[in-house]
Amino acid sequence: MIIAYSARGASGFGAAAALPLLGLVLPLKVLVPAWSLIALVAASALLGSDRKRIAWPELRRLIPGTLIGIAVGLYVFTLLDSAMLAKWIGGFVLAYGLYSLWATFRPGGHTHIPPRVAAMLGGIAGGMTGTIVGTMGSTFFAIYFDAIRLNKDNYRATMTAILLTLTLLRGIGYFAVGEFSRDVLIVTAVLFPSMLIGIFIGTRIHHGMNELVFRRTVSCLLIVSGLALLVK
Repeated sequence: MIIAYSARGASGFGAAAALPLLGLVLPLKVLVPAWSLIALVAASALLGSDRKRIAWPELRRLIPGTLIGIAVGLYVFTLLDSAMLAKWIGGFVLAYGLYSLWATFRPGGHTHIPPRVAAMLGGIAGGMTGTIVGTMGSTFFAIYFDAIRLNKDNYRATMTAILLTLTLLRGIGYFAVGEFSRDVLIVTAVLFPSMLIGIFIGTRIHHGMNELVFRRTVSCLLIVSGLALLVK
């Protein structure tokens, strides 16, 4: 949790890589709602210092696709095996992370994607993945921000804002179906201190990064996230 949330504090995403590991020792029925509560507090804490750096035009571009993705995710969740879907998504994220890392070692390394197209695809995929798998939606938002070359300060703030939106909507759904049980609250309380320590460490790392190191860090986090989904 400390390592995962250090990554979250440094880049705005990456904490989800810890969920598959925690799932080895905790039932997902308890872990996923608890993770949403922790993510809600973490996003609120990060947004407190970063709210002036939010790239509002990019956030507005993501919202419509994210809402569509949540709706599609709720429908698909009832039809498909989420473990198999997670492996397909993990393979894609891993491939993009490797490409993104490779691109940082060559001049002009990124292929241009029209912002509106990238936003719609990133929003739908992020909202759908976050709903079906319970997490990992941030990886697709990261792909969008990476594609438009958002600078690191706006990157973390805008990522935090869209994840807060997604977590709130998902949390309302969990509450509506009575998923916030006593066990969920206990797990949340146990994991909470580690999240705070990670956020503190990650924030200090973030402010000391230059742009190139930041982009390579994001690429590595995409690779880790993809691998985590593949082995989940």
